[in-house]
Amino acid sequence: MHKIMKILAASVFFVSFCVSAAHADDPDFLVLGGGWYDWNDNEGAADLRLEYRHDYKLLGFAKPWFGIEATSETAIYGLGGILVDLYFGRRWVFTPSFGAGAYSDGDGKNLGHTVEFRSQLEFGYRFDNRSRISLAVSHISNASLDDNNPGTEIATVYYHIPFSAVFE
Repeated sequence: MHKIMKILAASVFFVSFCVSAAHADDPDFLVLGGGWYDWNDNEGAADLRLEYRHDYKLLGFAKPWFGIEATSETAIYGLGGILVDLYFGRRWVFTPSFGAGAYSDGDGKNLGHTVEFRSQLEFGYRFDNRSRISLAVSHISNASLDDNNPGTEIATVYYHIPFSAVFE
């Protein structure tokens, strides 16, 4: 499953490099997420996320982001990376992203290393006020930095709040 996600993510990044579809008026976002960690294996847990997604575009299309993720089994993961927003009309947004960070398993699943990488595919709907709701599937793995590399998949529901609206 994670090989397919890597190939798909690489393809989308290549296409987005050739044709930038990011809207110039996109704000930066405070993003809240909740979902199910390790849904495809035997150590399921609730997953909560808080992310900041910047409006600055690297090379005209890739945006930086950073965040923190925690599970009900006290695993915690601080990370950052890049994403690309690809629009289908005004409303529908497909967002592949990639990031890296430090992971502590707490009482949860041992992913084999402190350094872990997250690839994610997200599909969302943009409202008139530019807030969004989206669904995402992500994969976390240490990319074989350790002999133990079980990886995990997470299903997440996100709500994106334009950062300027947070302080209104």
